[in-house]
Amino acid sequence: MPENLLPNPTTPETLLPEEPEVTSALAADTPVASVVVSHPASSLAWALLADEAWERGATLESYAYARVGYHRGLDALRRAGWRGAGPVPWSHEPNRGVLRALFALRRAAAAIGEEGEPERLTAFLEQSDPEALRALEA
Repeated sequence: MPENLLPNPTTPETLLPEEPEVTSALAADTPVASVVVSHPASSLAWALLADEAWERGATLESYAYARVGYHRGLDALRRAGWRGAGPVPWSHEPNRGVLRALFALRRAAAAIGEEGEPERLTAFLEQSDPEALRALEA
């Protein structure tokens, strides 16, 4: 019997590890910038910093913070076994940091008129988990 050379259509979900120090600091109302300084690898902390900048109208700052969160999130996904595609479920709380960073980058990229980036990030979010995009747009 010939070997099946087609890729496996069922890619496993990527589940990031919890960040108890980050979530504890945020729950204790530690300023987000301080959380980033203490935990610079946290895409959640960077995404929240991007949201703070966005809320005060600092679009370029928001873009920069979201870009760092995006890259920190890609690093975390790869460490967790992600190979550039496959589900990153919104329902798994530790995944929300990277998904929020993607959304924040998408929003800021659209605001500064970055051509093509918002569409790529929309596709990334949809491929990761369509529920993430719905939840973040709500």
